[in-house]
Amino acid sequence: MYGDQETVRKILTGTGDTWAVVGLSSNRSRAAYGVARVLQEYGKRIVPVHPKAETVHGERGYASLADIPFPVDVVDVFVNSELAGPVADEAVAIGAKAVWFQLGVVDEEAHARTREEGLEMVMDRCPAIEIPRLP
Repeated sequence: MYGDQETVRKILTGTGDTWAVVGLSSNRSRAAYGVARVLQEYGKRIVPVHPKAETVHGERGYASLADIPFPVDVVDVFVNSELAGPVADEAVAIGAKAVWFQLGVVDEEAHARTREEGLEMVMDRCPAIEIPRLP
């Protein structure tokens, strides 16, 4: 388990409500689409980040984290593990407060780098599963 329950709780309840969802497109069959909807249902503002920069769930998309013209609190990563480390580095560069690697996304070195930079981080977990579990 990559992220103790206290870190999960902190990210979901105290880190902020603007979540950049990297890998989110208008493809309804992808997990990111459903997870982003759940995040919205729990009051989070989602920001789609995908090369196509599509509008998803009523929110304008951006091609990269660097293109987002406002602060992002959490970067939720839906890319494969081989690509996730650079996304975590971008999250640090834009001043995000936390990084969340989705189920199946694990990069130990990125986790260590991100934590060293002072960001909260979890890996291999899903906020759409965790947020309803909060009391």
